[in-house]
Amino acid sequence: MGARRVIERDVATERVRLHVRETEGGQRPLVLVHGNCSSSAFFDRSLASLPDEVYGIALDLRGFGDTEPAPIDATRGLGDHADDLLALLDAEGLGRPPMLAHSAGGGVVMQLAVEHPDRVGPLVLEAPLSPYGFGGTKDLDGTPCFDDHAGSGGGIANPDFVAGLAAGDRSEDDAAAPRNVLRAFYAADGYHFEDEEHLLDSMLTTRTGDAHYPGSAEPSPNWPGTAPGETGMNNAMSPRWYDTSGFAQLGAAGSTVRWVRGTDDRIVSDTSMLDIGHLGAIGAVSGWPGHEVFPPQPMVSQTRAVLERFAANGGRYTETALEGIGHSPHLEAPDAVLALVLAAVREQPLER
Repeated sequence: MGARRVIERDVATERVRLHVRETEGGQRPLVLVHGNCSSSAFFDRSLASLPDEVYGIALDLRGFGDTEPAPIDATRGLGDHADDLLALLDAEGLGRPPMLAHSAGGGVVMQLAVEHPDRVGPLVLEAPLSPYGFGGTKDLDGTPCFDDHAGSGGGIANPDFVAGLAAGDRSEDDAAAPRNVLRAFYAADGYHFEDEEHLLDSMLTTRTGDAHYPGSAEPSPNWPGTAPGETGMNNAMSPRWYDTSGFAQLGAAGSTVRWVRGTDDRIVSDTSMLDIGHLGAIGAVSGWPGHEVFPPQPMVSQTRAVLERFAANGGRYTETALEGIGHSPHLEAPDAVLALVLAAVREQPLER
């Protein structure tokens, strides 16, 4: 099997103009959904590796890549992105396709599944966002540390990283420079991105500001002094607005989830190096109020708890933990992820 040709085009929908990457040909559909501070370009290798039977299509979410940069209403959680994805399915005549969803893309797909369960086929969730969002929750039930959800949202992003994205910084001058963040967080220590420039290009398409990344913030009397606002990407993932724990109920339909993650993930983890609770616990952020008030968010354990309830309701899920792999298994361990993807694709009756 040779590498598939990947082409790009725009798709007009009633919501926004979406930019997509897709393979030429293939009868069995697969939809790929990227995560935060990236774009569909992160799936170029994955698309090229698909066998001829599979038609792969990956979209740029709003605020990233070459999709129309419409603002993000965070009060809907990831609803703007989920509705954009639904608009793509409608425009392309895709009824209930299998999906590979990475990181925040997992949150998008889970929200789409909760709101439109008839439109989501077998899922491969790769290092997915917790069903209780990112930051500011303390237990397996997603209980907020504070009523205003302080410790999550737009105010938690590193301002130097945001400035680097806005400036198109390609340097290695600062630890928060996008290139260094790519190396430090998007894969395990020691992994070398052969296509680093291409992935950095993708990161630098991230739109910045209150309407996009990281979004607005509100002052809070609670540690660490910032609470989520109502617009932008990081607020859309805040537990103030985002909760897809209802995904557990979809097990009654006999759905299938293949969950894959890296054991060395530094972003989605029970000890995430981007979680303010964990950073406080290790002394990296001052004033931490302690484990009882604001423990590290148990992101992986929260996902597992929801999927266990999903299974108890009749669904099927598997968890594949890849040793020594970081946040991007589809890049770091492509064969392992491809095997899960093909199992999902071949499980679904042919619709295209």
